[in-house]
Amino acid sequence: MRLSAIISITLFVLTAIPAAATEAGWALLRNGGQVVLLVHANAPGTGEPANFEIGNCRTQRNLSERGRQQARKIGALIAARSEPVEQIYSSRYCRALDTVQLAFGTGEIIELAALDPLGTDPEADEAAHDEVLKLIREYSGSGNLLLVTHRENVTAWTGIKPREAEAIIVVPDGDTLRSTGRIVFN
Repeated sequence: MRLSAIISITLFVLTAIPAAATEAGWALLRNGGQVVLLVHANAPGTGEPANFEIGNCRTQRNLSERGRQQARKIGALIAARSEPVEQIYSSRYCRALDTVQLAFGTGEIIELAALDPLGTDPEADEAAHDEVLKLIREYSGSGNLLLVTHRENVTAWTGIKPREAEAIIVVPDGDTLRSTGRIVFN
């Protein structure tokens, strides 16, 4: 087999798998009653500046233009392809809040410190995990519950390494969260 054919087949497989996963995720969201961990849209860089303040967006990493476009796309696709979002919880970080506001407008967004990036304090991280798990277990709405958070949180809670602006649909599984679907928006 020629190298170009092997490369073509490999690229097809790598793009087909996320597409199939995304369609399965949309099928779940159309049914409603799902819990979605959404990683905020593109915000270049890592960590926070030295002068970081939780309520001051000028001291934080913020969405890029690409991130703002991703957020608008997320909102448009969710509005067109799923049951309504019934409740939205967000990290208090500006990049997460801006993702929600650009995607869904300025409706009721509940800021939740447990969705902020996990830190270096294992006890605080465990308490955040427990709070999020409790919130998910208690959710019984007919629309979808959206929790906007950060990559490291999704990885810690599910074992999945998501992309920016990726939605992971989850259910409680003992003391962890298990993915039942994924949606890649970019």
